[in-house]
Amino acid sequence: MTRLLRLRGTFNPAVVALVVTACGSAPPLAPAPDSGASPTSATPSSRTPTRKPQVTLKRGGGFYKDDGPGDEIPDGLDDVPDAEPRWEALHKPALRPYVVLGKEYVPNTALRPYKARGIASWYGKKFHGQKTSIGEPYDMFAMTAAHPTLALPSYVRVTQVQSGKSVVVRVTDRGPFHADRIIDLSYTAAYKLGLINGGSGLVEVEALLPGESAVVRPLPPAERDEIEELSRRLAREEAPAQAAPATDGPLARGVYLQLGAFGNADNAETLRNHLIRELDWLSEPVRVVAGSGVHRLHLGPYGNRAEAERVAEKIRLALGYRPTFVTRP
Repeated sequence: MTRLLRLRGTFNPAVVALVVTACGSAPPLAPAPDSGASPTSATPSSRTPTRKPQVTLKRGGGFYKDDGPGDEIPDGLDDVPDAEPRWEALHKPALRPYVVLGKEYVPNTALRPYKARGIASWYGKKFHGQKTSIGEPYDMFAMTAAHPTLALPSYVRVTQVQSGKSVVVRVTDRGPFHADRIIDLSYTAAYKLGLINGGSGLVEVEALLPGESAVVRPLPPAERDEIEELSRRLAREEAPAQAAPATDGPLARGVYLQLGAFGNADNAETLRNHLIRELDWLSEPVRVVAGSGVHRLHLGPYGNRAEAERVAEKIRLALGYRPTFVTRP
C-alpha cells in the first residue's frame, strides 16, 4: 500500500526528526527471547460474519468519513479474548523519531512503565487489512491499538473511566495525532469498552509487561461534566470533501503544507492514512515525497499563500499543530 513520490527540493532540517535517544525516569526493560507463539487474539476468519450490533453511530471522535464498522460484523465480539502480554522483539523501524505537523515524537526504544489518561477513539473498515507500523495487516476485529510513542509491539490495559470496563490490547501502530487523544483502538476493543456508540471516550492507559496480571479493579464512575467537556473539545467542523489518494508523478507548482517528515517510508505512509482519516474535510491530496533520505508529507498544491494559510489554520484548530509551508516554483 506504500506509495512514494520523489521531489527535488530544498532539505529543511527544521521539520525533520533528529535521531535522538528517548528518555525515561525508569530503566528500560529489555525484552526476553520470543517464544515464537502468536499473540493471543481472535482473527476475523474464526468468526462467522452476520450483522453489526444495533447501535446509533455518531460522527466525531471515533470513525471518520468513509470509515466505520463495515456491513458485516462477526457474532461473539464479547467473547474475543484480550491480548495476552508476551515477550516480542521490538520493531526497530517503528522506534525512530519522527515529526508530525511540527511536533517531534520520540518513541520509546524499550518497554517502560507508562500510565496516562486521555481520549480514546477507534478506526475500522477503511483501514482493515492495511499495513500497520510493524508491517502486520490491521485487523479491526482483533484486540489491537495505535499509540504515538510506545515501543512497538507492546501491550497496554485500557480502562473506560466512566464505566470501569477494562481490556488488554496489543499496540501495533502509530497514532492518533489529534490533540487530546492518546490511543486509537480497534473496533472490537472499542466495542468491548462501550465506545462504539459515542465514537470516543475518556480512558486510562497503562503499559503491561509479560507476566503481569491483567486483572484490574474497576475505576469509580467519572463526573459527567468532565466527560462532556473533553468530548466537546473533539468536535470538528463538518465538510463534504475528502483528501484524494497520493498518486505517482511530479508535484505541480504551488504552495504546499508539510505535515510531517520521517526517515522511514512505512511510518510516513501510516501517518498519511491517519491524517486522511482525521482531516476528512481536505480537498487536496496528501502525498509522500521522498528525497535526501527523508519521506515528507505534503498537502496541496494551493494557488497562493493566503489559501494555504486558511487551510493551515483549520489544521491547527483541529489537531493543535501548525504545518510548515513549502513553495514549489
